[in-house]
Amino acid sequence: MELDRIEKLLEKYFEATATVAEEETLRDYFKNENIPVHLKQYAPMFQYFSVAKEERFTKQVPLKPRKSYLEWASVAAVAVLVFGIYFGNEYSEKQEQKKAEYAYQETKKALSLLAANFERGTEKVAYLNEFEATKEKIYNNN
Repeated sequence: MELDRIEKLLEKYFEATATVAEEETLRDYFKNENIPVHLKQYAPMFQYFSVAKEERFTKQVPLKPRKSYLEWASVAAVAVLVFGIYFGNEYSEKQEQKKAEYAYQETKKALSLLAANFERGTEKVAYLNEFEATKEKIYNNN
């Protein structure tokens, strides 16, 4: 009867559905010497788990802080990078603003030059209109 129970517990163990108490039962069972032949293959594994559970780490871990300038250098590099991106972006925006202002001023100059030349052209057209009217008078009288 106990053999059936152990086999069911092994099945649950390998399906990862066994509880902690059931695993403890299996470890206790495989500590014994009278294990059936078809279950002897599992004995070393459960015996190892029993031994490993009792092992403790006895060395003392040093918890002294390391003095590493590389860590601080990386923090400083990140800070410089962030400030560079922020202020570089601001500088770039100012440069774009200056370029737009310069383009506006140059366009304004070009349009004022065009307007001045356009006025002179309209004056010349007025002379042409007067010339045309005079020419018509001369040709129509003859």
